[in-house]
Amino acid sequence: MIDPRLLEILVCPRDKQPLEVHGEYLVNPRLGIAYTVQDGIPVLLSDEAVSWPLTTN
Repeated sequence: MIDPRLLEILVCPRDKQPLEVHGEYLVNPRLGIAYTVQDGIPVLLSDEAVSWPLTTN
């Protein structure tokens, strides 16, 4: 997954607060959004964030 040392410094680009790891996602529970992790690399782009919790159709 993601190096624990990297997780210590990663923050949400929207509110600059820490993120939580949930499987293949870094989650900001305060805003109800999640960022994907692709090949071990966090994609912390606001436009790429998805609603959290994930919903299935």
